[in-house]
Amino acid sequence: MIHPLRTAEQGGTQQAPGRWIALGVLVLAVLLVAVDATVLGLATPYLSEDLQPSGTQLLWIGDAYSFVIAGLLISMGSLGDRIGRKRLLLIGATAFGLVSILNAYALTPEMMVVARALLGVAGATLMPSTLALIRNLFHDPRERSLAIGIWSAAASAGMAVGPIVGGVLLEHFWWGSVFLINLPVMALLVIVGVKMLPESRNPSPGPWDMPSVFLSLIGMVGVVYGIKEAAAEGFAWLTLAAGVLGAAALYGFVRRQRTLPVPLVDVRLFRNRGFSGAVLANVLTILGLSGLLFFLSQYLQLVQDRRPIEAGIAELPAAAGAVVAGLVAGAAARRFSVRAVVSSGLAVIGLSLAALTTITQTTGYPLIGTTLLLVGFGAGLSFTITSDIILTAVPKEQAGAASAVSETAYELGTALGIALLGSVVTNIYQDFTGPAGTPEAAHESLAGAVVAAVHMPAEAVAALLHAARESFVDGVALAAGVGAVLLLLASAVAWFLLRGQKLTNEPVQH
Repeated sequence: MIHPLRTAEQGGTQQAPGRWIALGVLVLAVLLVAVDATVLGLATPYLSEDLQPSGTQLLWIGDAYSFVIAGLLISMGSLGDRIGRKRLLLIGATAFGLVSILNAYALTPEMMVVARALLGVAGATLMPSTLALIRNLFHDPRERSLAIGIWSAAASAGMAVGPIVGGVLLEHFWWGSVFLINLPVMALLVIVGVKMLPESRNPSPGPWDMPSVFLSLIGMVGVVYGIKEAAAEGFAWLTLAAGVLGAAALYGFVRRQRTLPVPLVDVRLFRNRGFSGAVLANVLTILGLSGLLFFLSQYLQLVQDRRPIEAGIAELPAAAGAVVAGLVAGAAARRFSVRAVVSSGLAVIGLSLAALTTITQTTGYPLIGTTLLLVGFGAGLSFTITSDIILTAVPKEQAGAASAVSETAYELGTALGIALLGSVVTNIYQDFTGPAGTPEAAHESLAGAVVAAVHMPAEAVAALLHAARESFVDGVALAAGVGAVLLLLASAVAWFLLRGQKLTNEPVQH
């Protein structure tokens, strides 16, 4: 068989014959990570009942994966450029499967947080490699836009597959089973990937700079932790210290990249208004989407008493909207403009979140379903185009590092969405007034209140659940309002920053 990558490189802009099959393998990794993130939200009520985490621990279980992956993505993307993207992808896939077992059998909240963090380490090796290999497989700009749209749609399809598969598993098995679904997918990826994926790397990579790796990890985790804790607990010296340490580490990282002959990432790219605008849009797109999905899963189950499978099916419109948008975004951006498509996507998310400020305990599904559909569509439009812009801003030899910037924005948005919007929900929720004898655990989280109600007198149960659910819904409504303001502001900023930006119409040159 002709080696796909070799054919492309030797033939100038000739297209790799096995590129679409290879793309099918790459989206397996994207599906896996998306499924893993989605099923966590569905499993949260069951996990909470078993492990009994505090409200803060529950947020850390949701955040740990994204914090670590955001801190390591740039380093791992650069590592893939050096040792080979296929090799790193297969190593990461194997590790992801093995660490999933640790997630499934966690015995304490602390162990679960550590397991999620280790999964983030493995996940950081997967995502940059998939997008970087797309950059090297598809040289025709229209084909590449479509491939990135399929890649983006695969992440959205994971959101659809995750809740349904997770819902079926949760109705028949314990919550840890939702992590074990990673194993067969990873096994398939490794087996097929060994044969079908071409290897690619930077032919002159330079050394992998460990101080830069350390600085990027400390910087990202420190800053995000500081923001998260400040939003949740208010001012504290430890929070301030973490934020300052993170900011100092990121400053040191940027300064070091400017002096290295071959940096982990070329920070001069951020001087480009279009590149910076695309990264910012990525962060805020996913911030709105992830924060919404994380709490709507709990709302559907704990407030409206839907079964897990019903909650999973109820969230399908978000995935459907994102899949459709991912497939048409490239053509739309070429027909209209990049800034029109990205700004419109962000505005659609913002207006949809604004509609959720009217949510109550008895809100009907038409409003929720329509909101999810529009949020998914807006996210698909924005994320597909911004990923294309970021990916084509650098030479193909640095595709791993550029992919890592795009993925860092994605994971940072996920972490901040859960942290900031989650903190709003948590702060509002904890102030509810329950009946006499309400245990303190009921104020930690809505799942905690549901568990506590089992051990209370029958006459107090209804009062406790009504008060707790009412407070939780008030928090979700306020968080939706905060998210709406952020996304509408982002839409205006993207309109300005992406002025004159176009998707490239030139094939990749070798």
